Amino acid sequence: MISLPRFLVLTLLIRRLSTLSVGRALLLSVAATGPVSEGMLAQNFNVTHRATMTFPNQNLANVWGYTASNGKEYALVGGANGLIIVDVTNPDTPQFIKQIPGPTSSWREIKTYQHYAYVVTEHGNIGIQVVNLSNLPDTNITYHNVNPGGITKGHALHVDETKGYLYVYGSNLNGGRAQVFNLNTDPYNPSYVGHVPFIGYVHDGYVDNDTLFSAHIYAGKFAIINMANKSNPILLGSKTTPGAFTHNTWRSGNYLFTTDEVSNSFLTSYDISDPTDIREKDRIAITPGSGSIVHNTHVINDYAVTSWYKDGFSIIDVSRPDNMIEVGRYDTYPQGSGSGFEGCWGVYPYFPSGTIVASNIRAYGTQNGELWVMTPTYQRGCYLEGTVTDSVTGNPLPNATVTILSTGVSGTTNAAGEYKIGQVQSGTFNVSFSKPGYVTKVLSAALSNGVVTILNAALAPTSGGPGSPLATELVAFEARREGRKALLHWQTAFEKDQVGFAIQHSRNGGHHWNEVGFVAGRGNSQQTQTYDFEVDNLTAGAHLFRLRQTDQTGQEFFSPWRSVFIPAEKMEVTVWPNPVGSWARLFLQVPEPAEVHIQVLNADGRPTEISQRLFVEYGTTAHLPVEQLPPGTYFVQIATSADRQTVVFSKY
Repeated sequence: MISLPRFLVLTLLIRRLSTLSVGRALLLSVAATGPVSEGMLAQNFNVTHRATMTFPNQNLANVWGYTASNGKEYALVGGANGLIIVDVTNPDTPQFIKQIPGPTSSWREIKTYQHYAYVVTEHGNIGIQVVNLSNLPDTNITYHNVNPGGITKGHALHVDETKGYLYVYGSNLNGGRAQVFNLNTDPYNPSYVGHVPFIGYVHDGYVDNDTLFSAHIYAGKFAIINMANKSNPILLGSKTTPGAFTHNTWRSGNYLFTTDEVSNSFLTSYDISDPTDIREKDRIAITPGSGSIVHNTHVINDYAVTSWYKDGFSIIDVSRPDNMIEVGRYDTYPQGSGSGFEGCWGVYPYFPSGTIVASNIRAYGTQNGELWVMTPTYQRGCYLEGTVTDSVTGNPLPNATVTILSTGVSGTTNAAGEYKIGQVQSGTFNVSFSKPGYVTKVLSAALSNGVVTILNAALAPTSGGPGSPLATELVAFEARREGRKALLHWQTAFEKDQVGFAIQHSRNGGHHWNEVGFVAGRGNSQQTQTYDFEVDNLTAGAHLFRLRQTDQTGQEFFSPWRSVFIPAEKMEVTVWPNPVGSWARLFLQVPEPAEVHIQVLNADGRPTEISQRLFVEYGTTAHLPVEQLPPGTYFVQIATSADRQTVVFSKY
């Protein structure tokens, strides 16, 4: 029996409601979403929701976990008011244990070594908080704050468990470079060893066996550093990441996985077997084109369990790092989507039971943080790979489109004519191979989970006139925006036995297509024919369109893709985090391309020295250095020639 503190509430969602006798009513949230059915990919699949805990009036930051020697499992949650400890041994009935007090902060990061938890935040000047977890589940938990080397704050941390060293990133020391602390002598009292003197500010990083993979968010790259000699680290190699805003790294064997904390970002894989020749292998976004922002990734048994802010978290099969496939997902923030720093901050997948815990910054429309407790079903993807060639010359065909027709999973061939795509659904599927100037070919593929299916295709070139295998020549296809509409226009030079054109639409970068209309063809014609089609009520963001033209023999041909971008209806500005430590991030969306003037004002409305001018096409993220500002309230004034907005933030 426990007595719940005032800040803790547990809420019921779907499957079962229990009122327990614990001094006050306890409501337990439990719900289930089973594995995805074949041929259909739901919003939530291969993850079962077990419970949700709500913490009124305090947001949550990152989450970690601890497994005691008796097998009990505990979520270690970064609450705004301190470290929260929750027993999740029974995922249906998580039990609050204790909150370790700390300075109020919008973010808090935790890692463990042996039976100790190490906590850092950028607020309060506490240095490193060390918590002794050995007495759990007894609430008599000892902890203290230590300042080895003069450290007073930190943004993130990681433990080299093989060598027994703690690394702290983004601290007050040495411009935020990686700081190293020895845990071998006395884990409860870390001793300062030194720091990495080169490259600069480190936002986060992964380290094991004296090799550090540091994420340099403002430099936009990661670095690989030999830390065997702590007084003389050696830079082995570095590489810029796709979004040039490298947030976190995680290693698995000879591969490194990174995230970029920007809109429309990717989880990216690299071959790091030779640090002097780092090679990108693949990149994946779970809702391409939506503006979604990836945050943290952790790899377990060749699955990358990754938080995506407003999209919740995903499970991505990375056993083939050059063909990453999403095989599970749960949206912990279903009321929101797209860009913005709300929703799922972090996930922890390393409990022996397999339980996953995820932290939501706050529930939609509230100031209440959420801890989600989940059970995953880990399932390998079905890998479809091969080569597309010209049937006459045998030469490889780059930029050919390969599409699994019933699911819409799609990809293109590289310069060598090779493609690599996949999906979680197994079964037999028709696969379309197409390229302008060639006859589309549809082949059958039997896909199995965990199996690589090789499917090669040789495409015959069209003759370019009547009597060719597909005797309709598409000579123009355009898409343009008018308000919130997409106006599609296309022409054919001639048609033979033409049935018509299906208009297909994608919101995720061409991975999945939906048919939104059909226009009948002219049958047989030697004249230029013109077609138009409108797609109404489009939401803000990127939209792709293509045509699937068919003739009476059943042959089909896919047109090239065309895109339109629907801007926001008005200027939208979000500042994050709030309160701010060293850097404030402004996410800007404007209805039309414009020059934007950004000015930081003090509480009296007087301009500070912090200002920027930049050209924004439709959306961008601006980074404001505010570390030198005294603590207090500030305003950011954002102005274009047509609009002006002011947002407020606090500097601690």
